[in-house]
Amino acid sequence: MSEIGPGPEENRTSEQASAAVEAVQPKPSEQDRETRQWAMFIHFSILAGWVVPIGGLIVPILLWQIKKDELPGIVPHAHVVLNWIVTSLVYALICFILTFVLIGVLGFMALALATLIFAIVGGLKANEGTVWEYPGTIIKIFK
Repeated sequence: MSEIGPGPEENRTSEQASAAVEAVQPKPSEQDRETRQWAMFIHFSILAGWVVPIGGLIVPILLWQIKKDELPGIVPHAHVVLNWIVTSLVYALICFILTFVLIGVLGFMALALATLIFAIVGGLKANEGTVWEYPGTIIKIFK
């Protein structure tokens, strides 16, 4: 009885296998990488308000306006961020009114924590190439 030698699949080296996998999964283009990076920056730029007053409002708008024509893929991310900014301003107004009954302070802390978490998660999702709607966004001016 003769033994059959290894088939063509068994002769592949690990380098050939990884090259075959790379051929199946397309590499993101340079513009796609740049779009993801700037989208991530837009999400993280909300946190600029923690360093510079009103920076969390101005920086996302500036980044969006500077890059929207060059990288149209950032526009949905900017809309998500700007909708959250408008919504959080409404939440902040409600919290301010509720500070007279002392519960507003807790509301401000919850709003700050939510903004921090949403900016980080949104930025990480943007870096993966997905648009993540912030939960609790009740006002959607930008579509």
